[in-house]
Amino acid sequence: MAPTIKQIAKLANVSIATVSRALSGDEKVTSETKQLVLNAASELNYRPNILARNFVKGKSNIVGLILPDISDEFFSEIIRGVDETSYDHGYYTMVISSHKNRSLVESVHTLMSNGLVGGFIILIPFMDQKIEAALMHEGVPFVIISGDNNAGEFDTVTTNNYQSAFKMVEFLVNKGYKKIAHISGPADNNDALLRKKGFLDACSKHKIEIKNNWLLDGNFTMESGELAINKILNEDDKPEVIFAANDMMALGCYNAIQSRGLKIPDDIAITGFDDILISKYANPSLTTVKVNTDRIGKLAAERLIEKMDGTNNKTAQKIEIESELVIRNSC
Repeated sequence: MAPTIKQIAKLANVSIATVSRALSGDEKVTSETKQLVLNAASELNYRPNILARNFVKGKSNIVGLILPDISDEFFSEIIRGVDETSYDHGYYTMVISSHKNRSLVESVHTLMSNGLVGGFIILIPFMDQKIEAALMHEGVPFVIISGDNNAGEFDTVTTNNYQSAFKMVEFLVNKGYKKIAHISGPADNNDALLRKKGFLDACSKHKIEIKNNWLLDGNFTMESGELAINKILNEDDKPEVIFAANDMMALGCYNAIQSRGLKIPDDIAITGFDDILISKYANPSLTTVKVNTDRIGKLAAERLIEKMDGTNNKTAQKIEIESELVIRNSC
């Protein structure tokens, strides 16, 4: 049977009320008494019932994090950033995936209505009227992570997808590439749309011919990158370099290229976007855009906790995280 507050009180020779106040961080409890209680709790291997404590306080110390797909490596750094920051402030993180059987709107309504979380962070690939309407009637504080820094009048943390894609194209042009293809992400994803626009505008600025058959659609998965590059490799007129809108699709390109006995970058060059961990260790290592996902998670959590604690009630903030080119060996 799990140890109880009553047992802690008996071991520490204090009242049950004192144990409760000490464990909840009440400043009225002296440091000596608090240490006595903590020592007794540790000796008994006591673990507090967080849900019960939240119910008594009428305030939750759980941060909800809603992500489209928790299996994608891109999100692991966001999760880490949110979780580390939340823990440092005495909060716990609950991660929810909204993919497939659960929509973002359903996830928002669930978190708002059940009282389980004190606030939540939500990654929104594309802001639509249903999501915006759900957020407009929020019952708890929230912060958005989105590729679009115009995602409504809400607290938002974002990165500059457009400018980063633009810089990648300029880097390739400066290296002498003139035949550049692009594999874009999903059509309902703001990150993908802004990266594609940055690609197109940079090509236009530098008078790079954009062939329709070199503009391919992907869905941010390795499989979609492999499918797209195979279409290009089957053509007589091939580009010199592929700019994939994320690293997973770029690595899918690796599979297809190398299975044909071709070499990167000698026969065809590849670049990506995100700088997920595996990109550094690919063979050859992948040139990409580094998105500081860990910092995105940290800043989103910091802003949310300010709102949950009531320490910052300023109007909605738009926080943009800088990204950078990471030059390696794939181009």
